[in-house]
Amino acid sequence: MELFFQSVINSFIQGGFFALWAVGLVLVFGVMGVVNFAHGELVMVGAYTVWVLHSQYGIGYIPALCIAVLLVMFIGLLMERFLFRPKQGDPLGGLINSIGVLFILQVAALVVGGTGPAKQVAPPFPGTLIIQEFLRIPNQRLFSIAVAVAALLLLWFFLTKTKLGWSLRAVALDREAAALQGININRTSMIAIGVSGALAGLAGALMAPISNIYPTMGHNVIITAFIVTIVGGIGSLSGAVLAAVLYAFLHTFVTAYFSGTIATMCGLLIMVLVLIVKPTGIMGQKVSE
Repeated sequence: MELFFQSVINSFIQGGFFALWAVGLVLVFGVMGVVNFAHGELVMVGAYTVWVLHSQYGIGYIPALCIAVLLVMFIGLLMERFLFRPKQGDPLGGLINSIGVLFILQVAALVVGGTGPAKQVAPPFPGTLIIQEFLRIPNQRLFSIAVAVAALLLLWFFLTKTKLGWSLRAVALDREAAALQGININRTSMIAIGVSGALAGLAGALMAPISNIYPTMGHNVIITAFIVTIVGGIGSLSGAVLAAVLYAFLHTFVTAYFSGTIATMCGLLIMVLVLIVKPTGIMGQKVSE
């Protein structure tokens, strides 16, 4: 019973990370029509930034987290301006460019951190919250889920209550119609990938004190993000959040009772079944030609 309740808590925490990963991927695809394969590496850059600034140079965790968010957001803006914008209307070209960035960022991580064992960041918020003597929640994980939820709520407010957010949604729904209404497509694309990069940097910074940091950690991120995105419905932010929580429960419980490898296999199997039974995903909508 203790393992069950602990797994429930871990599922919600994991779901926060999965949602941050997937929402950024969905946002870029919806607005720009580009599958950013380097999204996982952007998360990795956020984690490495915290490791370098906080663990190596002694900068406070919160300032390091903010710098990680800004740095990854800046990398995203550079990708949009010099890699994705010239390939507008060419999804394959944008995909290939993102794969190139993936390898560049991995090599950069090797140069910065070197080879050897995975990097670790000491939790800046030590201690554990104990509930009923059998449920233990590390304070660092509580901080991470609180920030993740706050970021997702802020994103919801931005997309639904601001003019820039409405512009993003309009471009995602119909790019040509939005352009005819006077919406600046290039500026909207920059905002989309900037927000996506900020969320990726935040996710990496939050993960740094509670997981191992290594150059290829983005592989697991992008696999999970694709599973969540497809199951939730491509282009659906609310679907991505819902699928993230559901997949987090599946992954956490299967890992707890069996293994992480089997959990990932189950996630991929569910993704394939969704593509067969309901290709639009849980909350995706069919678009007529």
